[in-house]
Amino acid sequence: MKTKVCILLICMFALATLALAQAKVDGKWTATIEGGRRGPQMVTITLKSEAGGKLSGTIDAGGRGGPAMIEEGTVSGNTIKFKQKQMGRGGEVILNYTGTLSGDEIKFSRMQEGGQGMPVEFTAKRGS
Repeated sequence: MKTKVCILLICMFALATLALAQAKVDGKWTATIEGGRRGPQMVTITLKSEAGGKLSGTIDAGGRGGPAMIEEGTVSGNTIKFKQKQMGRGGEVILNYTGTLSGDEIKFSRMQEGGQGMPVEFTAKRGS
């Protein structure tokens, strides 16, 4: 009986420590993404962490239609992942984002799903 209680307490402590170690990603982040034909693109990313490591939010690049919802967002420690759907010339395009949080910066890599094109790397800074 004492062993079960001890194991339960250890598990609860580990979960509490993991929750406290979760990166603080909530808020607005701004970045400039260097582009091809369109030149530099200003982007605002709004993030909100939720229970269970889920991440929600929006990406606003100033395009038609307003901000796009992020999908399948997760946050684990200082690693952030999510997808963005947008319309391209040939139909819907899915962009996969992976980021690493360090203080007031997130270093992102963005890649089109399906491996088409080169990854785009940029750094977002926490807004005020």
